Amino acid sequence: MATKRKKNDFSGSKSSKRGKKNARKIQDPVKASDRRSKSKVEAEGIINLTRDGFGFVTVADIPNDIFIHISKMRGALHGDRVKILIPKNIDPRARRIEGEVKHIIERSRKPHIGVLHIVGKQVWAIVESRNMPYDIRIPVDSLDDLPEMGGIKAAKGIKVAVLVTDWPRRSPEPLGKIVDVLGVPGENDTEMHSILAQYNLPYRFEPEVESAANAISDVITADEISKRWDYRSVTTFTIDPSDAKDFDDALSIRELEKGIWEVGIHIADVTHYVTPDTPVDKEAFNRATSVYLVDRTIPMLPEKISNNLCSLRPNEDKLCYSVIFKIDDDAKVLDAKFGRTIINSDHRFDYEQVQEIIKDMHGPLCKEILKLHSIATILRRKRFEHGAIKFERPEMKVIVDKEGKPLGVCRQESVESNWLIEEFMLLANRYVAHQVARKCKSVNPTFVYRVHDNPNPDKLQELRRFAKNFGHTLGDTDNPKNIARSLNNLITGIKDKPEENAIEMMALRSMSRAVYSTDNIGHYGLAFQFYTHFTSPIRRYPDMMVHRLLTKYLNGAKSQDKAYYEENCKYCSEREQLATDAERASIKLKLVEFMQDKIGQEFEGTVSGLTEWGMYVEIEPTKIEGMVSLREFTKDYLVFDEEKYLIVAKASGRKFTLGDKVKVRVLRANLEQKLIDYELIWEET
Repeated sequence: MATKRKKNDFSGSKSSKRGKKNARKIQDPVKASDRRSKSKVEAEGIINLTRDGFGFVTVADIPNDIFIHISKMRGALHGDRVKILIPKNIDPRARRIEGEVKHIIERSRKPHIGVLHIVGKQVWAIVESRNMPYDIRIPVDSLDDLPEMGGIKAAKGIKVAVLVTDWPRRSPEPLGKIVDVLGVPGENDTEMHSILAQYNLPYRFEPEVESAANAISDVITADEISKRWDYRSVTTFTIDPSDAKDFDDALSIRELEKGIWEVGIHIADVTHYVTPDTPVDKEAFNRATSVYLVDRTIPMLPEKISNNLCSLRPNEDKLCYSVIFKIDDDAKVLDAKFGRTIINSDHRFDYEQVQEIIKDMHGPLCKEILKLHSIATILRRKRFEHGAIKFERPEMKVIVDKEGKPLGVCRQESVESNWLIEEFMLLANRYVAHQVARKCKSVNPTFVYRVHDNPNPDKLQELRRFAKNFGHTLGDTDNPKNIARSLNNLITGIKDKPEENAIEMMALRSMSRAVYSTDNIGHYGLAFQFYTHFTSPIRRYPDMMVHRLLTKYLNGAKSQDKAYYEENCKYCSEREQLATDAERASIKLKLVEFMQDKIGQEFEGTVSGLTEWGMYVEIEPTKIEGMVSLREFTKDYLVFDEEKYLIVAKASGRKFTLGDKVKVRVLRANLEQKLIDYELIWEET
């Protein structure tokens, strides 16, 4: 299983909302008027479609999405960038604002996934998606024109990825072209490739890239060693997930004098092997990140590099880019230096093994691990004292067999062994950013920062009102430090309460998303003035950019082209979000698959979320969440009271809120839409 991804630094949070599922509706895409009223103004945004064909557009500076009726879509589809018309004098805080699409600025580059349906010489992709209410017609002169890709021929019943190319004025459906042939629906590889294709993520390397990677020499010459600090005789080890293959970071430690330690954070020297503008470098940039699905890793770099040349495997000489700290027992950094090294790791640990050593105070390299643990614990405490946010959400892990079949579900929580690695990686990233920003010869040099803006004030007020429903108070939010203190106090106060998950999700949604930028605004969630990503160049292209820039500046180079790097930062941020969305989709797919043989079974559960269309329930013991549709419930009339955050049964007067214990029956597990539906078992009181 792919679990290499380390600590989340506010790179995004999932939403559990889902649209209603009605029959499809066909529209005339050009029916809406193009006349611009003087009472309306233009706005721009990305449109999100529901299964019913209605749209919602997110517009900057307007907290709530703009609703677009199906008759005013003008052929816009999910993910398109559109120009819309909205009322001129509106209250931006209004609950419901309606608009209309003026025109499509740019079609989404994300393909739609469907199964080919062929009647005579006519071909359609039948799309099953929460965001695509239309099938797509694929114009062909002959069925022989249907493509073959990846060794699979497009044919009736085969799953494909289709990109919309046009929607003619009088056509009832959009037109498209096949951009990938995925395979037989239901097969594990087909479904995983479908997720990757849906998010426009590649899952195979072109032969040219593989050949270029295989041609890279693995010989470490004496001349190369002479240019590096030699750490092969210093105690060094790696700590990674048990199933990891790409070990991109290692720690070394030795005592310099009583109470003074040298701690080395050694990162695989990817940019020694992957040079700019080569086929491998171009492909790495295009991908921008590795993708971690439930049952596989889609690497940013070919296996020769990620799992061989640059993987810091034990008992092998490896080239690294390192940050070497001189640090005392109280975790005070006395000195830091940056440079290229050669190491030879003594041991490969997984997190479970290190956790046992910390717990039992016994095992391989026990003295070194316990000292690093002690320093990391102090670093962590100081970070939270300085204002870092204490989000510690467990991750859902699906256990699968070799064929990808889900065998079980569990939740993973971070423990001390995770924190040990996390704190030293944070330390290295912070000091690299500080070195460039404050100590290089260039003034304000262009650099790739990892930034996280302050929370959204309007969303903080929503959080305040929401928490109040459960008797919790959000303190002062008049400045960034008070916001951090108030959020941490709230998170501590809801610990182990029924409403913990919902309030924490609401708190996460008040936070901005961490992104890459050349404009440093600091990292709010981590409470760092300077922060970057230096420690994972095997799986993140921004880290490769950071390695190259750091080398230039250490060698006295002038500031680099800001516009070039800013454009790259935006691209990498977008690719990161796509990879995160694909990862979540793969988890959801396997959760749905896991529940398919449990249709009709009954489970105890806990109410985990409430909306106007449904009650979300996490069942025991797996905590798998599904929805009870209010509209489909017939034993009573269920209504959502948003102000009190309750669902009320009008006839009986029963009320449901977060944390309530309920009993549900599994009603549906839809693989195509990745949805799980439960039926509330109504027990008379």
